[in-house]
Amino acid sequence: MSLTLDTYRLLGRSGLRVSPLALGAATFGTEWGWGAERDESRKLFDLYVERGGNFIDTSATYTNGSSERMLGEFTRDNRESLVLATKYTTLRSPADPNSGGSHRKSLFASVEASLRQLGTDYIDLLYLHVWDFTTPVEEILRGMDDLVRQGKVLYVAMSNAPAWQVSRMQAIADLRGWSPLVALQIHYNLIERAGERDLIPMAREMGLGVVPYSPLAGGVLTGKYSRDDVTTAPPTAAGFGPRKSFNASLGLVSERNLAIADGVKEIAAELGRTPSQVGLAWAMHQPGVTAPIIGARTPAQLEDNLGALDVDFTAAQLARLDELSAFDLGYPHDLLAGDHIRNALAGDLKIPTRR
Repeated sequence: MSLTLDTYRLLGRSGLRVSPLALGAATFGTEWGWGAERDESRKLFDLYVERGGNFIDTSATYTNGSSERMLGEFTRDNRESLVLATKYTTLRSPADPNSGGSHRKSLFASVEASLRQLGTDYIDLLYLHVWDFTTPVEEILRGMDDLVRQGKVLYVAMSNAPAWQVSRMQAIADLRGWSPLVALQIHYNLIERAGERDLIPMAREMGLGVVPYSPLAGGVLTGKYSRDDVTTAPPTAAGFGPRKSFNASLGLVSERNLAIADGVKEIAAELGRTPSQVGLAWAMHQPGVTAPIIGARTPAQLEDNLGALDVDFTAAQLARLDELSAFDLGYPHDLLAGDHIRNALAGDLKIPTRR
């Protein structure tokens, strides 16, 4: 069934309506050595919004603040109709150790910086960007709740955090009447499916909508890499360096992953679609997923990505993708999924499964 950007989905257990594909603004600005200049970024924004898109993802530190500043300019005339998501915790000033982290001082200062850069008086969705293993969860939750009560933030969420910590936080928020978490942003795609072990089942159980980033695995699923790229040099010391080098150094360009990309290309050919559209459509239709984040750098890439809304898989094609990208569930999931345990618990009874 074809979708459109204005086929809105509810985000987690909130009443917030968001598009089934989010526009990632980490490509707005070239300060990281790649990305789009202002005029090109404006074209990306306009194309997405004109198609009915309303869910835009950024961070206080993306492209050294240029991403938020551009969005502040671009959203000046339609701010109320958009859902702006930003993040805190990554270091904003190398000379100030308290300009990063999950603690209250970092939280409040980062939100104030984002409000200034975005040129707005409220943030629709605020993520904790990266778990710091230091700040007590009560401090995080209370700080987030205070910002919601002040009207500076409407909804709060988590990203890059252990499943057990997120579920613990949600339980504490519920018990104390603090603002609940409504979304979980994770690295998730056909190559990286580890989120299916604990993070996605936890999110579904606790009422968090899953928002995958890098749904095309840094471009590997687009088919632009070959076996020659497996040994590409690592990124430059100055930063991320060339994107191909960066992805190779992370292990994304490997024999296993290229085999998955080959399978995606085969199914794309069968459907008359592009590999990018197949990879995005797979992520968009996974249980628990609300909206994968598109990371396009050009209008042509964005146009191609939006074609994922029209992709319809057969059951056989989905089964092939699942088999091709299969991964080890790990303990205890593999044990609990086995016939021996199921038979020991219920014999021949038909126990329903939950995905």
